[in-house]
Amino acid sequence: MNFANLRTAVNNLSLHRINLNTMTQIKGPIEESIYCVLKERFEPVHIEVVNESYMHNVPKGAETHFKVLVVSNKFEELSLLKRHRLINEAVKEKLAGNFIHALSIEAKTPQQWNISDVLEPSPKCRGGFGK
Repeated sequence: MNFANLRTAVNNLSLHRINLNTMTQIKGPIEESIYCVLKERFEPVHIEVVNESYMHNVPKGAETHFKVLVVSNKFEELSLLKRHRLINEAVKEKLAGNFIHALSIEAKTPQQWNISDVLEPSPKCRGGFGK
């Protein structure tokens, strides 16, 4: 298998999201909505949506803290700030009325992304109030 075929195979596999906390592919409605709007709007070659709510002081099953990695040709010649704004706008429109407390974004072009790049988990929540 040549490099181009390998990259295509990895990209196709990466479209299957796994919740790193539970190792399941069952998604909540907000996580699924975020994934769908990002996939539709940016036509990514790679996308990851991770619900990190379990790391925070929220009820079990909450969908309030997310991290996303979107690799898209649509980010060519756009500043990092513009990429983040586009992603925030897309998610805000899709989730009108549903509250998200935190959205961590990595937005890259295919040239900036390496197959071996992984979306690092955020540090554990310290509970706020300077703890």
